[in-house]
Amino acid sequence: MRRRTFLLAAPLLLGARMGRGAQPESEGRQGNGRPGSGVTEVSYAKVSRGTRLRFPRDHGAHPEFRTEWWYATGWLARSGQPLGFQVTFFRARPKWESANPSKFTPRQVLLAHAALADPRHGRLRHDERAARDALGLAGAGTRNTEAWIDDWRLALDRDTYHARIAARDFTLELALKARRAPLLQGEAGFSRKGPRPEEASFYYSRPQLAVSGKVDGEAVTGSAWLDHEWSSQYLAPEAAGWDWVGLNLDGGKSLMAFRIRDRQGGVYYAPPGVAFEPRRAWRSPRTGVEYPVSMRVEANGQAYDLEPLMDDQELDARRSTGTIYWEGAVRALQSGKEVGRGYLELTGYWRPMEL
Repeated sequence: MRRRTFLLAAPLLLGARMGRGAQPESEGRQGNGRPGSGVTEVSYAKVSRGTRLRFPRDHGAHPEFRTEWWYATGWLARSGQPLGFQVTFFRARPKWESANPSKFTPRQVLLAHAALADPRHGRLRHDERAARDALGLAGAGTRNTEAWIDDWRLALDRDTYHARIAARDFTLELALKARRAPLLQGEAGFSRKGPRPEEASFYYSRPQLAVSGKVDGEAVTGSAWLDHEWSSQYLAPEAAGWDWVGLNLDGGKSLMAFRIRDRQGGVYYAPPGVAFEPRRAWRSPRTGVEYPVSMRVEANGQAYDLEPLMDDQELDARRSTGTIYWEGAVRALQSGKEVGRGYLELTGYWRPMEL
């Protein structure tokens, strides 16, 4: 049985890709929900327009912000058969900070998800971990990408990300090589998530990553997409969840698009020219949640029909991040012809995200 170090007593509401802001409970709370003596409320850093991202520093963690994640998804080929994979590390700074000098005091919390979509298996295989950044058993480096929980790790060495995951029923050992500089999303990395000034993140992507390595000891190759995003205020109280897609298109191009849905089923926020149209829904036999797994997305004057590698790519992460969402490998079609592959994420369909 795998070891879970310094597990939290309750799940964190970190969500999935967008809005993974959490308020982990600090030790020393009183029975009325207020912090005990020696505990102060944290003042998080703000996301400001005009901030210039600098590398390699901004590949690393930003512990002064409330929440952050490194999110890798992609398509692999194993013995000629397609697979989808996800490796995600989250960092969250608790809302309350204790003056207790103990190394066990939770200054930061680390969480991780790993998933494998194999049509031969029929449903998503996934695992998750959560830990405090204590005694070097979990953490996130600030100088470059380096996040780990026990023997799960994601690290950047020059232009290649190395992911090592020993999950309950599968293993991943992957090298993801970047072919170009980071793609800054939004306004030079300032990505708006709503009309209020604080509803924004710093956000860049690494599309078209060349992947090689092993899954369950068997050789694989493929392509991937990596997102790195950090913020202190993500979703508005009116928002329920989001739809997001990242596509590696034929010819070396790429596309990212998202929308944030409100609690009445409409659109709370979407970048100009972006639209999602559900085409077909799938209902989970385990949770009863219905997801629009087939979508038509419009962005940058182009339209793409998204079809999943398989319908059952639901990830139940209630043991770590306290939510259920759909994160799936999809094909991008135009006029019925495949023109790219990527990942679609659907959150807030189980229940509105509470951040």
